[in-house]
Amino acid sequence: MIFKKKIDKKDDKSYTKFYDLIKKPIITEKATILSSNSQVVFSIPMDADKNLIKKAVEKLFGVNVRKINIIVSKGKVKRFKGKIGRRKNEKKAIISLEKGQKIDITTGI
Repeated sequence: MIFKKKIDKKDDKSYTKFYDLIKKPIITEKATILSSNSQVVFSIPMDADKNLIKKAVEKLFGVNVRKINIIVSKGKVKRFKGKIGRRKNEKKAIISLEKGQKIDITTGI
């Protein structure tokens, strides 16, 4: 006899919501230096807040979040081939984890 795990639709929606909250990891020189201090940097949507990001990271990666700092980078006006354009605004979350915990970004979710 095969037993199937009952999936609650409410839980299924929350997981898809959590996947939407974390767009991509940011892998730069500064972000790599932060990883030695148990910190990770992610790109997040403009309407996300700290509580939602904390819940999403704890559920998806199975770690304990100590602190979250959020940075909003305003888009610059740039010129490309003589035409003026504007870069998009970006919101980043710097997530500090409890001591001894890590998130391996290279493996994916």
